[in-house]
Amino acid sequence: MKSTEKNFIRRLKRHKEDAIEYVIDTYMPVVKAVVYKVLGPTNADHDECISDVFLAVWERADQFDGDAAEFKKWICMVAKYKSIDSYRRVMKRKGRERGMEDLSFIKDHQDVLLEKEEQEELLLAMSQLNEMDRDIFTMKFFLEMSNGEIAESLHVTKASVDNRLYRGKKKLSAVLKNEWKEECI
Repeated sequence: MKSTEKNFIRRLKRHKEDAIEYVIDTYMPVVKAVVYKVLGPTNADHDECISDVFLAVWERADQFDGDAAEFKKWICMVAKYKSIDSYRRVMKRKGRERGMEDLSFIKDHQDVLLEKEEQEELLLAMSQLNEMDRDIFTMKFFLEMSNGEIAESLHVTKASVDNRLYRGKKKLSAVLKNEWKEECI
């Protein structure tokens, strides 16, 4: 039996190799986007972090309960946390190499953490968009693809991509304003 969109979660929990192959083939672009966005141009090994994500998914598959849509959110969160761990290791190593004379990296690290928290909020807000819009936003803002490249990749018109980005930004803005309002209360 081969893993499909309908059975890959069940097969992954049973540690079937074709299930992890399906997950890698299907979710690699999203995982790469999250890892590259979190790690940025640090000296961290992006490929190693991506491998760590899929290893964690393989090892912790039995902890996941949900459907394919929730799996995508779950794997993005795993990727985010693995990336943050990798980032922290790199920063700790850089801090030791530099010595304690230069404490400016602490302020830089705080700025980066604040930026990461904002990205976290954005990813959470993006999870409320439909799948096509999430894919478009991921390609546009995480993979930095042009609207024309996105349209070609998804087999839609450039105008459709433009419209979805416009409407999606409005929806994300409303969601984030609502969340920030609740936090301030």
